Amino acid sequence: MRGNIGNLMKQAQAMQENLAKAQAQVAQLTAVGESGGGMVKVTMNGKHEVARVQIEQALMTEDREVLEDLIAAAINDATHKVGAAVNEKMSGAMAGLQLPPGMKLPF
Repeated sequence: MRGNIGNLMKQAQAMQENLAKAQAQVAQLTAVGESGGGMVKVTMNGKHEVARVQIEQALMTEDREVLEDLIAAAINDATHKVGAAVNEKMSGAMAGLQLPPGMKLPF
């Protein structure tokens, strides 16, 4: 019994270290979301913070609503890309851990 507990503690410690590494990597992630065929680009980091918004000059003559829709679409695209990258990093760190179905990382 003692050997099992010791082994379990070692596994938990290794998983905690892997999780900390993955969280550090997630903080360094960046993703670029695009819309309008690349005319609007949003750069987002792993914390889902928008770092940059780029809008092609040609769009500056469009209606405000069109521009707003393109910006929202680019943000949504970046959010999905960051989410997928975060899930990939975190699932690698949590390999071997049995989570209940439907539970997403990070918690």
